[in-house]
Amino acid sequence: MGFLNKLGIGIGAQTARERARPLAGERGNHKGNGAVMAVGTNRPPEPQETARASNGLKEFLWNLDGLGRGTLLDLGPAWQTTLTFFIERGFRVTSDDILRDWSQFLAEEDAKAKAKVNVTAEDYAERTPEARAKRFLEENLQYPASSFDALLLWDVLDYMEPALAKLIVGQLTDLLRPGGVVFAMFHSKKPAGFQRYRVADTTTLQVLSAKAIFPAQKVYQNREIQDLFGRFRTMKSFVGRDQLRETLFIK
Repeated sequence: MGFLNKLGIGIGAQTARERARPLAGERGNHKGNGAVMAVGTNRPPEPQETARASNGLKEFLWNLDGLGRGTLLDLGPAWQTTLTFFIERGFRVTSDDILRDWSQFLAEEDAKAKAKVNVTAEDYAERTPEARAKRFLEENLQYPASSFDALLLWDVLDYMEPALAKLIVGQLTDLLRPGGVVFAMFHSKKPAGFQRYRVADTTTLQVLSAKAIFPAQKVYQNREIQDLFGRFRTMKSFVGRDQLRETLFIK
């Protein structure tokens, strides 16, 4: 459903409707395949960007140091700079723009609901946040268990319905190998604008203002974040002046 970019040795391009291939040597419940370019000719001009010093990124990379040829899942757009940064360090990278996928899923759900003439009690039950979240995950993030060593979650959870955020964290936990590391970000108050992130170097993120896909859904308190990631053994946070909290979780 969404824009996925699977890279091993080379970099290629695919449509927003195609899915990632299974990891090499593994079989999974994936649909579609093909080579993709990280930044294709159909991508609109890049928005204005700013640089942000990132202690969380530095700590994330320190935890991955010495891993060798690891696997990383990036839950944002397939930015060339981020892909190149990790590929040069020996990582096999999968980019899965989960917010874009969720947006497309909701649009299809709304279209189906509007086309329905006679609405039953079952139809209403299928429209609850919990039911929608389960249906979404039946078609997305379908990778084999323990596929990844690292995960770039960014601030994705702030923009998702709490019911979906809870299920996604559970699914992502299963996708990480023991000792796997998650780099996530949380806003301390509802953000004024929507941003995307790219890795510039070992201590710097590029922050790009972008057209909002969703308004922020929830501001998570520290205890709520701990509860979401309760299956992880370690949590470490870095609070910035820009109302962003960078958080690392180790499984």
